[in-house]
Amino acid sequence: MAEDRTFLMGKFPAILPGGLRYARNHMWCRPIEGGRTRFGFTSYAIRLMQDVYFLDWQISPGDRVELLQQIGHIETSKAVSDLFAPVAGTIVSINPELLNDPSGINVDGYGAGWLFDMDCDSASLWDVDEYHQFLSDNWEKTQRLIKGKINIEEE
Repeated sequence: MAEDRTFLMGKFPAILPGGLRYARNHMWCRPIEGGRTRFGFTSYAIRLMQDVYFLDWQISPGDRVELLQQIGHIETSKAVSDLFAPVAGTIVSINPELLNDPSGINVDGYGAGWLFDMDCDSASLWDVDEYHQFLSDNWEKTQRLIKGKINIEEE
């Protein structure tokens, strides 16, 4: 198994467990019992979102979803955002605890804060090194976006 990686977001570390796969939309996944795959937000995403206040799904167990299909909404201290499927597959279950109290995402993003389980093929998702490289390659752009300067040219 690959070693854990740490991506520094300024002075804040985002821990990336080595045994997980990662999607471009900052979700992690891991195989669970029954050949299913569990998804949640990476520590990088959680740090950017800060506090999660509300989570709403447009999907139900048994629904087939396509890659990048809108599946819900999330409200955080930073913004209200749409959520998109990280891969194509069938939703098996949704974490019921988060519907009542989504703060589990903030507290235990790689454990109790999981989002949903799917029957899917996650082989196309990145390993920890590929995801770390993606974060590194896009960190400067992310910082400009956070600061509201996405359209300002660097000198």
